[in-house]
Amino acid sequence: MAVGETGRGLLELTRPVNVIAASVLTFIGAFVAGGIAGSSLQVAAAVAATGLAVGAGNAINDYFDREIDRINEPDRPIPRGAVSPRGALVFSGLLFALAVALAFVLPVAAIAIAVINLVALVAYTEYFKGLPGLGNALVAYLVGSTFLFGAAAVSDMAPAVVLFLLSAIATLTREIIKDVEDLEGDREEGLNTLPIAIGERPALYIAAGLLVVGAIASPLPYLLLEDFGIAYLLVVVPAVAVMCYATYESFTDPTAGQEHLKYGMFLAALAFIVGRAATVLPGGI
Repeated sequence: MAVGETGRGLLELTRPVNVIAASVLTFIGAFVAGGIAGSSLQVAAAVAATGLAVGAGNAINDYFDREIDRINEPDRPIPRGAVSPRGALVFSGLLFALAVALAFVLPVAAIAIAVINLVALVAYTEYFKGLPGLGNALVAYLVGSTFLFGAAAVSDMAPAVVLFLLSAIATLTREIIKDVEDLEGDREEGLNTLPIAIGERPALYIAAGLLVVGAIASPLPYLLLEDFGIAYLLVVVPAVAVMCYATYESFTDPTAGQEHLKYGMFLAALAFIVGRAATVLPGGI
């Protein structure tokens, strides 16, 4: 096998888009906590550690899911032969080790979150992935905790708690829809995901209900946190609209629904940046 194909396969294992997204969320957590200017080293370490840990988690997920992916995702690196299972496992271990090394330059609270998350990343695929709702909830926590990790890196998690909750709700919605999309392969592998346990439509109704809760709660950063001005609302409203449409769309096309939901989540992340930046810039709103 060509070295170039193996290198491309290893990069694909990390899910670069997910790595970048999670790293950005960590940066936002630190930014919202107001610690960018005076804690650049800690913020950089936290962002890099997040990217490495997410890449490692995705790689080990593909290692454990290699048989399911032969059905659900045959073009992924392991099923198509670009990376061997052992190669994926070693690569994941290396990324985890680098993430841990970076985390140890951070405050104690950030180190604690990093340790918990590293254990959770490994435990997810091995123990929780096939449990109805629990695997989804664990992924939702992991995504939301990137805000907490970034804030903890600058020693002030309080401003990021609301962001953590909103992100976790949106992620839980998307994870349930993703399980509906992957129903065939998950059933073939013997997993007991939420759609398999209670049915596709009930699972989608739960996802929709969660998103409604998130939509109702989306103004909370503006209402509860002094660091978010009206600019936050101007961006988060269309983000919520996109996510609501995507959830509605998932009842007829789960694949398109979960993809469009991701776009809405990215737009919501932008709302946090815009909302915070608008209050610290001269003349901000």
